[in-house]
Amino acid sequence: MDIKTASALHRLRLISVPEALSFPALLIFGSLLSRISDIDFLMMPLGVLHGILFVIYAIFLLDVWNKAKWPFTKVLLFFVLALLPFGGLYGDKLLKRDEADSVVAARAREAAEA
Repeated sequence: MDIKTASALHRLRLISVPEALSFPALLIFGSLLSRISDIDFLMMPLGVLHGILFVIYAIFLLDVWNKAKWPFTKVLLFFVLALLPFGGLYGDKLLKRDEADSVVAARAREAAEA
């Protein structure tokens, strides 16, 4: 794996956790509190934050798809995980495993070349 692919995967991992946590925060603190109390000032900032994080996540996912040459089904899985509350946390776990596997493969390739 080259450095551009590795950094694209790392960027996707960095954004997946905040994106995964922003959606439940929007549901709990934004929607739920505005319905059961008079606290409705959190809806707009949380909605904007979640929207920005989701768009960044989608852009980074497309970047990984382009650089890592993932199959469409894998990209679709990560997109669906972004739509589920806390789904990005599972996606981060999968990305961490992929990242560790690629580091092991790169080290094995370096050892074979030496």
